Amino acid sequence: MQFKRDKGRGSKLKHIAKNPFLYVMAVPGLLFFLVFSYFPIYGIMIAFKDYDFSKGITGSKWVGFKNFDYFFTSDDFWTVLRNTLVLNTLFILFTTMAAVLIALMFNEIRNKYFKRISQSLIFLPYFMSWIVVGMIVQSMFGGEEPMINAWLQGLDLEPINWMFEAKLWPFILTLIRVWQGAGYLSIIFLAAITGISEDLYEAARIDGASKPQIMLRITLPLLVPTIMIMTLLAVGRIFNGDFAMIYAIIGDNSLLYPTTDVIDTFVFRSMRQLHDFGMSSAVGLFQSVMGLIFVVIANGITRKVSKESALF
Repeated sequence: MQFKRDKGRGSKLKHIAKNPFLYVMAVPGLLFFLVFSYFPIYGIMIAFKDYDFSKGITGSKWVGFKNFDYFFTSDDFWTVLRNTLVLNTLFILFTTMAAVLIALMFNEIRNKYFKRISQSLIFLPYFMSWIVVGMIVQSMFGGEEPMINAWLQGLDLEPINWMFEAKLWPFILTLIRVWQGAGYLSIIFLAAITGISEDLYEAARIDGASKPQIMLRITLPLLVPTIMIMTLLAVGRIFNGDFAMIYAIIGDNSLLYPTTDVIDTFVFRSMRQLHDFGMSSAVGLFQSVMGLIFVVIANGITRKVSKESALF
């Protein structure tokens, strides 16, 4: 056993010696996760302490689960929890559907110049700041004369006071999220499609299959594992509202809170009023734990349906 173990270690060292640049390329990624994901785990203790900056984490008083009381006993708890889950579910569902459709369309484009230009244009919104997007949305839906209302009047339709209609904003935010994120996700799906063997397509063409049939019978089934993996990764953050997006677009418009106020924006407003680091850390811990539970459940369901599509 000792011999086999030493032999295994020797083979790993030889592999590192033969491929040093591959391991060097992995160093920035490892450092990123160490600094921003693993080292901050130490700060979880703040969720259970009355944090005092002058005393530090270890010197602050232990208060147990008291920091969780404010969020769980708040009158807005169920509202922000529902909004977070509903909005994220809409974001995941429609962004994934749009990204798959875009990837399938790109796969059928044969003109390489048109394909490159189209990919660049549809990928561009992903790099836009949410502040800029928020300003665009405000010009279209806000103010005394919103741009959208001018278009509606041009079609002889009644104008809408968008900033007072909370029920419309889940759909507006979903549309904005699809516009911003579908292009990025489609690149991942397109990469998975290009990895499908051309022999399968050639055999289907010989058998007389049309392009829609090839798409439905070959491309989509082989794309399912990638779709499921990306969905499972997204489910892990289903309790984390996109603060940058929601706050840049909605801001402090309390009239829209019934359908747009998520956990992150609720905690941000509470922090401005209470300056309680323990409470915000407690909510962050709650989001992480619930996200982990959702991933495990979703992965278990996926594993029963298709083991290849599961994360673990």
